[in-house]
Amino acid sequence: MHALPEQDDEELASLAVVLPLALAGFVVAAGCWTLFAVAGVHVKAQLALSSVQFGVLLAAPMAVSALLAIPAGLCARRFGARAVMLFCLTGLALCMALLLVANSYPAHLIVAAGLGLAGGFYSAGLHYVTSHCRQRLGLVLGIFGAGVTGAAFNYYLVPLFHEAYSWQGVPLAYLTVLLLVIALVLLLTDARQYGAGEGARSTGRPVSELLRNGRSLPLCLYFGVVAGSFFALALWLPDFLSAQFGLQLGAGARMAQWFVIPGALAQIAGGALSDRLGSTPVTALALIASLVALFVLSYPPMTLHIRGVEGDIVVNFALPVILERGLVILLGVALGCAMGSLQREVILANRAEASLFAGLLLVSACSVAFLLPVAFGAINQWLGIRTAVFMLLFGLLGLCLLMFAVGTRHRVYQYLS
Repeated sequence: MHALPEQDDEELASLAVVLPLALAGFVVAAGCWTLFAVAGVHVKAQLALSSVQFGVLLAAPMAVSALLAIPAGLCARRFGARAVMLFCLTGLALCMALLLVANSYPAHLIVAAGLGLAGGFYSAGLHYVTSHCRQRLGLVLGIFGAGVTGAAFNYYLVPLFHEAYSWQGVPLAYLTVLLLVIALVLLLTDARQYGAGEGARSTGRPVSELLRNGRSLPLCLYFGVVAGSFFALALWLPDFLSAQFGLQLGAGARMAQWFVIPGALAQIAGGALSDRLGSTPVTALALIASLVALFVLSYPPMTLHIRGVEGDIVVNFALPVILERGLVILLGVALGCAMGSLQREVILANRAEASLFAGLLLVSACSVAFLLPVAFGAINQWLGIRTAVFMLLFGLLGLCLLMFAVGTRHRVYQYLS
């Protein structure tokens, strides 16, 4: 049954307030979430951290986000998404204040764990926007998910403050913006209007029954692999690119933004295309494109000695910077499209339990994003090949595509034929 014009106008008016506020909050939260992607490089040098310790520092926000995801979503349904969002933003502001005085590795780990409140904001914010959206769900979710572009702010802010004064100025800047966003949410929204019980009524079915009925659990796992890979690379790329090409941290961070920003914005395209074409073909094609990029990125710089007729022939192989940047953009866009498509399919199939499944999506993504930086650090330390991280992701996403194709082969074949 089509919505009445009055309902469409009411939905658009509601989204005109809800979506920009949720998006602004998620942009800032994502910036805090991935702060150590760039600032952590300074902490690593300052505290003489090993690769594994650095990987744990990067992964700590993801681990806490995984723990908070479902409770935050359920609290949003019970007490109101607005209250949970304000709680998470206030907690992040406190973390920024603590970071100004942290001077040891344990202290930085505590702050990094507190940054996991950004994951709680994601769960509550997703519930916030879906409860005010009946149509164009993929597009709306894609716009909200594009708040991950906040991670790219660190690529500018940290080198800028480091050159002008010190990287510790970044937490102060985020603290100021967080207080501003909190004030806007308090002033522009009404607790009674956006309170508990918003959105579709819960079905009341047990979680185990919800997961057994349908394809939601496998889709959550696929989303976790894709989104977790995206977040892990967003954290790892500045350090990787700086070391791989002998760049200054600022140059490596600016190059890494070509992964984060196009990838985050591609969630909008992925969600919108899924509204039009369906989630299955969009996800399958996006995963194939990501594997192509990862396959080429996996090759390390190498020197081949070939015994020729008149002597040895030496062949040097290394990806030029411009090709590396192009592949990084392709990989980010492909992962972003897959994230937008998978997120849309899971939430669309579980509108009545959107807060619960938002938490499940985040648990899956943050669990992978927690493990991957640690694995990246271990590979760098033990194997000694920087591009081995792309080899690991190629295998992981290849397995994901294979399982996705088996589970949806009839839809893929119908689309390709």
